[in-house]
Amino acid sequence: MAKSMLEYSKTVLKKVSFDVKLFCKELKKALQLLLPEEVEELRLWLQQFITDKPELQTSLMYLKP
Repeated sequence: MAKSMLEYSKTVLKKVSFDVKLFCKELKKALQLLLPEEVEELRLWLQQFITDKPELQTSLMYLKP
């Protein structure tokens, strides 16, 4: 079964979370590719994912409220 773009984006973001610049770059790419409902799901996942990664908090600015 093919992986959804949302799952693929999460996988990429997890792998690049060691580098803030790269993380933000990949997040911007994901936001361009995902459907609106997937963006909302990514937002929820991202908020949970970065709770213990304060250096990635700035990435939230790419998500429109």
